[in-house]
Amino acid sequence: MTSKKFSRGPTINLSAAPQADPIYVTKPYLPPLDEFVGKLQEIWERGILTNNGPVNCELESRLELALDAKSVATVSNGSIAIELALEAAGLTGEVITTPYSFVATSHSILRAGLTPVFADLGANSFNIDPEKVEAAITGRTSAILAVHCYGQPCNVDALGDIAKRHNLALIYDAAHAFGVRLDGRSLFEYGDYSTISFHATKVFHTFEGGAICVNDPVARDRINSLRNFGITSETTIPYVGTNAKLNEISAAMGLLQLDHFDYVLQSRAHVAQFYRNALADIDGIVIPDTIRGVQQNYAYFPIIITSSYPEARDDLYERLKRFGIFTRRYFYPLLSSLTMYRNFPSAYPANLPNAIQMADRVLCLPFYPDLSDTNLSRIVDMIRRPQTGR
Repeated sequence: MTSKKFSRGPTINLSAAPQADPIYVTKPYLPPLDEFVGKLQEIWERGILTNNGPVNCELESRLELALDAKSVATVSNGSIAIELALEAAGLTGEVITTPYSFVATSHSILRAGLTPVFADLGANSFNIDPEKVEAAITGRTSAILAVHCYGQPCNVDALGDIAKRHNLALIYDAAHAFGVRLDGRSLFEYGDYSTISFHATKVFHTFEGGAICVNDPVARDRINSLRNFGITSETTIPYVGTNAKLNEISAAMGLLQLDHFDYVLQSRAHVAQFYRNALADIDGIVIPDTIRGVQQNYAYFPIIITSSYPEARDDLYERLKRFGIFTRRYFYPLLSSLTMYRNFPSAYPANLPNAIQMADRVLCLPFYPDLSDTNLSRIVDMIRRPQTGR
């Protein structure tokens, strides 16, 4: 490693950096306000605010087309989407999942009265290892809950084969994967259920919200009931459901997000390419390869900090924060290390070496459509000028 590699790029006054405007890890795309006001006007005139209203019905239909999904049921958030998918699948016992995700993944399993069983990531991968999944199957296993982490597809063929051979439900937490395709095929065509988050931090959002994509019409009917207190008719309530309906105002935001989604993708692609070009030659910074055949949605931009970089990952994270640049260590700590999970046998560190290594090295950089080249240069320059003394 040479000092030359850390001296390129635009120079900034580091002493002034704390006074610069903060750069957050994400920022939601908002459509033109007048377009949203127009949608609100229509809602006001109809006087329908929720309970599967016309705006929500239109959003579900458009999502089915956009995602090549047989059926899309919107819900109030991405966490409840996972919980309802688990309940609709009629599961018992154990669900094999990843330790490398947001807490909603494993919490949903626990809240459903099921036991999460953690399987390690693949080597140099953000996603669960199918071989480790199959090795974790027992007589109590009823499902696999895999995550398309950062929008990068799991090994869907291998997981699908395992689920079929062992008669397991296959559920994908696709919170990061809106719009992603693999060899031209939507990720939402795989598995029994796929859940999505429409949180404001996501590529596509409805302020707060989520959805369940399902291929079985019977399962869709059950989800419709479960998201509405378990009701199937005015006098029939066969399930213990909850209130998970998406309101009309959130659905209106979703329609506008679809209208502008091509622009959002193009803008995020520009940010990703800027980072790739600017960070490619820095010793100790690894940029994950793009996966052949994947049509990306540019949901996140993770980098991996190795021992060749002069600064530890956490030191870089803290230094960037001091200068108003807010990154995130997604996903640290591992789910398996949290109090409610750490005593499960599958959570023992010896079982999860790849996940532990990834959680200790990854850093997700600020990433959103209107992140300016000036601010991108500011981020890159700080990374190119590490503090030594590791």
